[in-house]
Amino acid sequence: MPAPWPLTPPTAADRATYADAEPRPFWLAELPAREPSPPLRGAIEADLCIVGGGFTGLWAALHAKADDPGREVVLLEAETIGFGASGRNGGFAIGSLTHGLENGLARFGDEIELLERLGRENLAGYVADLERHGVDCDYEPTGELTPSVAAYQDGWAAETAELYGRFGYDVEVFADAAAMRAEVDSPLYRGGAWVKDAGGVLDPAKLVLGLYEAALRAGVRVYEKTPVESIGEAGESVVVLTPRGTVTARRVVVGTSAYPSPVRSVHRYIAPVYDYALMSEPLSSAQLESIGWGRRQGIGDGGNRFHYYRLSADNRILWGGFDAVYRYGGPVRPDLDDDDATFGRLAQNFRVTFPQLEGLRFTHRWGGAIDTCSRFSVFFGTALGGRVAYAAGYTGLGVVSTRFGARVALDLVDGRQTEATRSRYVRRKPLPFPPEPLRSGIIQLTRNRLAAADARDGRRGAWLGLLDRLGLGFDS
Repeated sequence: MPAPWPLTPPTAADRATYADAEPRPFWLAELPAREPSPPLRGAIEADLCIVGGGFTGLWAALHAKADDPGREVVLLEAETIGFGASGRNGGFAIGSLTHGLENGLARFGDEIELLERLGRENLAGYVADLERHGVDCDYEPTGELTPSVAAYQDGWAAETAELYGRFGYDVEVFADAAAMRAEVDSPLYRGGAWVKDAGGVLDPAKLVLGLYEAALRAGVRVYEKTPVESIGEAGESVVVLTPRGTVTARRVVVGTSAYPSPVRSVHRYIAPVYDYALMSEPLSSAQLESIGWGRRQGIGDGGNRFHYYRLSADNRILWGGFDAVYRYGGPVRPDLDDDDATFGRLAQNFRVTFPQLEGLRFTHRWGGAIDTCSRFSVFFGTALGGRVAYAAGYTGLGVVSTRFGARVALDLVDGRQTEATRSRYVRRKPLPFPPEPLRSGIIQLTRNRLAAADARDGRRGAWLGLLDRLGLGFDS
């Protein structure tokens, strides 16, 4: 049995559910208004300059101040804090550093014990830091639930329990449709597995705001609306050039996600892939009762083209994923954040998944670029003789791993040797993407074959099989 998503175009009724939706991330729209930090004007000096005001940059600033409260730290953000992926993601706070155990074993089998331990330590430190810095971001440690939605996925729940149990996780298996639907009720569900201690869900914009306020309290100087045009050497220092000013710093950490990095060598490793999401109006008590979901897990179904979804603090449903859109040349522009064809498919598939919520409308729709790399997890590097370090390539699973990525990037730029910086995971980069037009051709072929695998009872075919043998495969 193939995955159950409709092959027919979305209907007018599907499109009507989001026709009035605000084209803006729900999380950012709900934040209280604030006065942005002023842009940089003139020339300043710092011990550390951070480029990028998302999760990686903010965590790097907080790590740097925790290491040395007297260190002069400057953070530059091209737009406003959390403008990019950090403010518009689904809010899935998953502890894995390797995009799941399966991906980690396939690519870093010789280091998976280390990476799992570092991931668990990072998640524990993450939760502790939220409390220490007083960050109220609606964090709920509800774990990760993966339902089966096609016959070829039915055996995965037991496999998940065996694999994750081997690494000490607490896993509950829903062995059949009745058990799974008693947990969350969808006619598509055939079974599933719940990794209870994999992490949880949170409000990413509240997290960004909380980290920003913590950075300001720690003495970090933040400049918003300050895009970086270039970085270059100046003796033993690095000069960071912006439209109206410069920062001369001893060290620089870069965390620009899918946006163009001032370290040009990063570009060949990143493919900006667009992801889109809808947010529903709050569910009534009767609507909530009709779907169950009492333990409020974050959910991602078992398909290659998968949906991710979760409940917000006020009982809305965030519904995203399925299409991962790459456009020729990898542009990242605001006009690409709204894509009616993708929103139509999302609305259609939501209706099929939860038919008992007929009539539910979506209040917000949005999209944006993810910094995808070929290993699907963060990679690292340095430039300008080690005075600049970067972390990039989180591939949609950076809410928690950015704390680790920032720590490693800071250790690299400071020349600090740790278990992480000595690992192959940190020292080696992913396979770069080829230049256009080959890049676009390979990505579109892979997307096509993943969709075909879902339609053919999971059979991955020659192309996906080749990628698997080369250690480049991906099955969500």
